[in-house]
Amino acid sequence: MNYVFSDKISGLKPSAIREILKATADPDIIPFAAGNPAPDAFPVDEIRRITADILAEDPIAALQYSVTEGYTPLRDAVKKRLSSQHSFKEGADDLIITSGGQQAAELSCKVFINEGDTLLCESPSFVGCLNSFKSYNAKLAGVEMDDEGISAQALENACKSNKNVKLLYVIPNFQNPSGRCMSMKRRKEVYDLARRYNFVILEDNPYGELRFSGEDIPSIKSLDTEGRVIYSGSFSKVIAPGMRVGFVSAAPEIISKIVVCKQVSDVHSNILAQMICHRILTECDFEAHIARLRDIYRRKYGIMAAGIKEHFSSRIKVTEPEGGLFVWGELPEGSDMTAFVQTALERKVAVVPGSAFLPDDTMPTNGFRMNFSTPTDERLKEGCEILGKLTKELYGE
Repeated sequence: MNYVFSDKISGLKPSAIREILKATADPDIIPFAAGNPAPDAFPVDEIRRITADILAEDPIAALQYSVTEGYTPLRDAVKKRLSSQHSFKEGADDLIITSGGQQAAELSCKVFINEGDTLLCESPSFVGCLNSFKSYNAKLAGVEMDDEGISAQALENACKSNKNVKLLYVIPNFQNPSGRCMSMKRRKEVYDLARRYNFVILEDNPYGELRFSGEDIPSIKSLDTEGRVIYSGSFSKVIAPGMRVGFVSAAPEIISKIVVCKQVSDVHSNILAQMICHRILTECDFEAHIARLRDIYRRKYGIMAAGIKEHFSSRIKVTEPEGGLFVWGELPEGSDMTAFVQTALERKVAVVPGSAFLPDDTMPTNGFRMNFSTPTDERLKEGCEILGKLTKELYGE
């Protein structure tokens, strides 16, 4: 049969990351391409115990249909935690549990974007959300970044040169894929531009708890006095991604629309997973758990950073993140990034091509993303040595 697919889906491509991850099924491949938490970061014993308790004490509540907004005790616990971080204001905000941070972004786009409206985002940005936005036929306009995050001047230029700017998507903390952290000065500038040009900010913060050096920076949501910031978070990187539990904090009017969209999407997120997350938050020493995660990623980033310094060509520029899971590398101008990524894969190291993270993936880029959380410590060292040897072969010392 000759299928005629919808306009919204016909232009979408498979995630480049997911395609590369197929190659990592080969145990000989060193997986610098994944964005997975470290295997030793999962609270397996706690999850096993809590799951058994729930299924013994309250199995029907865990297995029955529930309300779209989410498991009430978890919502209350998340509100309390976000309030302490100045990312939720009682009376001015409401909160819904979503199926991971990905759904939070997708539903926020669905609420605000009509076909042809402009959605601004960092360039590069997270490929999963870019595909979500494209599925609504949004006009994606990428905004360049510098070491302080999204460029305020470039953002203002984009506001002036694009029609119907409705939404700005940003990942201020340890951005995926670049690892950069937006400065406080830049966060204020971004919020001021949102007020001046009347758009909504979608602040995605899946990595904020994973700061392993430097000082915490208040969220853009903490600056919000007008209800124009949607704050999205997730338990994927701090408990377990397979549980698919995320959340959105925003003005009640926004949350009410997201609730309706979620009802027609998946009714509600997994209740057993929500109950597990609630009990980990409230019955376990969650702060000690976060501290342990930070220790893990501090060590693993240190291994990658040392390997880059020892083995990579000096002509390769890399970011130096203070948290999160990613390092962004840039080849010298005029390099064939696609060939570099392919050769690395042939040598058994998988990295992600920078083109996967561009709003317009036909634009040139010299960038590539490396992940330090997934490989073992020994494979981190081995992978850096292999990649470093390749960079020196191609670009000299």
